[in-house]
Amino acid sequence: MKIFDAPRTADLLPWGAVVEALERGFDRGCDMPVRHHHRVPAPGGDPEATLLLLPAWTAGGYLGVKVATVFPGNVSRDLGTVQASYILSSAVTGRPLALIDGLELTLRRTAAASALASKFLARTDARRLLVVGTGNLAPHLAAAHAAVRPDLEIEFWGRRPEKALEASRSPLVHGLRTVAAPDLEAAVRRADIVSTATLATEPLVLGSWLQPGVHVDLVGGFTPAMREADDEAIRRSTVFVDTRAGALVEAGDLTQPIESGALAPDDVAADLYELCRGEHAGRKAEGEITLFKSVGAALEDLFAAILLWERS
Repeated sequence: MKIFDAPRTADLLPWGAVVEALERGFDRGCDMPVRHHHRVPAPGGDPEATLLLLPAWTAGGYLGVKVATVFPGNVSRDLGTVQASYILSSAVTGRPLALIDGLELTLRRTAAASALASKFLARTDARRLLVVGTGNLAPHLAAAHAAVRPDLEIEFWGRRPEKALEASRSPLVHGLRTVAAPDLEAAVRRADIVSTATLATEPLVLGSWLQPGVHVDLVGGFTPAMREADDEAIRRSTVFVDTRAGALVEAGDLTQPIESGALAPDDVAADLYELCRGEHAGRKAEGEITLFKSVGAALEDLFAAILLWERS
């Protein structure tokens, strides 16, 4: 079994190639059981942690499983909230092939899924990207969107201005046009694409701020208690998801509007399967507000891991 640390994983997963791999993956599909989602008590008064197990396989091809943890208290320890490992095996013999740095794999496939969705949902002339959040994922999102949409102007906003400035200077966005945004509302109002990657439990992006034609990409929330956009944003948008089975159960950005009556499950226009298979055209009008909610899928890990293995 080969071991791929974070730098090697990054080298083998360039943004454009990962986006293409995910598009093939959602087109072809795979076997993907419902993820295991377990609560883990955290010590010292830290917020409750989460253990995630994400298996997926292609018959006669590859089998993979990611073991991931989310410890919100890591923010105070200068550690990433998400830690993970990925094991890729043969689906013919079960023989382990690779142990992959799961955090780097997760960051890259998560950002690539957002960039993939934006190919279908953002306006073709979209040039202003706002990234809301300053964690590990923020510069990855910027880099992934820039890979499929050249000439982006990128703003970063965070509750701590110094962290937004730090994200705007990340090596991952070297060579791109980046700045820190001092005011969230103003930045949302001028953006063509708003991509959020936070652990917020109260909405940060308000529907009243959204301009016609904007694409909203909600990435951070992964439990029913988490929320990055309000009901008005949902009501004004054509809503898309990565997978219905995941987003309609796990994402507070959808489950809470469903509970309030702002959204019905049937209002979700399409998922990434339907977009990548050409079963839905995506954006239909220049002035349409589109909203994509992702919670992640084991398919994304699997096809990114396959790409890494075959490129190695």
